[in-house]
Amino acid sequence: MNKHLTITTEVSAALAGGKPVVALESTIIAHGMPYSANFEMAQEVEAIIREAGAVPATIAIIGGAIKVGLTTSELKKFAVDGLKITKVSTRDLPFVMAQKVDGATTVASTMRIAAMAGIHVFATGGIGGVHRGAEKSFDISADMMEFAESNVAVVTAGAKAILDLALTLETLETLGVPVVGYGTDDFPAFYSRASGHAVPMRCDTPEEVAGLMKAKWGMGLKGGIVVANPIPLEHEIMAAEIAPVIEKAVAEAARQNVTGKNVTPFLLARLAEVTGGRSLKANMALVRHNARIGAEIAKAYAVA
Repeated sequence: MNKHLTITTEVSAALAGGKPVVALESTIIAHGMPYSANFEMAQEVEAIIREAGAVPATIAIIGGAIKVGLTTSELKKFAVDGLKITKVSTRDLPFVMAQKVDGATTVASTMRIAAMAGIHVFATGGIGGVHRGAEKSFDISADMMEFAESNVAVVTAGAKAILDLALTLETLETLGVPVVGYGTDDFPAFYSRASGHAVPMRCDTPEEVAGLMKAKWGMGLKGGIVVANPIPLEHEIMAAEIAPVIEKAVAEAARQNVTGKNVTPFLLARLAEVTGGRSLKANMALVRHNARIGAEIAKAYAVA
């Protein structure tokens, strides 16, 4: 176990006993949703994982210490402090630790810490990827590179719809990352169940995904797996409806010179505002769904 990690008794006991554990990120709490929706969602997602028979491990940095598993009061602190908390990708980990400040972990840093702790399943909302206009800006999420490094299966509703999904899939292919459609042949687009881009492989059960995880890592192939799980049908916002809203938000971000790690929270906030909160409700629904599927996959992997 990595000496830099502070792991709760619950999570530590589960890992030692070979029981299923599901990692969760903290950026989605601090930067992805407003208070108090973020706090309610964080508690509900942990409850869903426990009810499904697994142990949740929300990951964050508190006072420079890497925490694997948070208390209710720590979850609330991140929800209340929100954007005041530094957004921490993998590159930022040593600086935030050295400065002894709080940090909300992204998909990339959560993957890295989960792998350090021996957690192999992580449930989130949507992964980062290649931003629109990346041929000029070179704005490519660190999530892409982390998928080439950390042995973690990430259950996600696809890549965030604000991204260039075609280039994101091309990048994952180049990095040798399996992209699995969970019960689908079409790569989901976060708010929408289909993007029009085919997935290279499909699994329909937790056991199939667990088998893929065992096969990949068992033969020494390093890196993560994208488990692309479509948003539940009743919460979907059709691509034809959300696409023009995204285009306007992206243009607005460009006009205001919003760049780097500030782009995603800016766009998500604008989408929630323009859709009258529908995008936020969809976001919460897909996170709950991914948590449930993540727990099922973790259980299958524990006995595979």
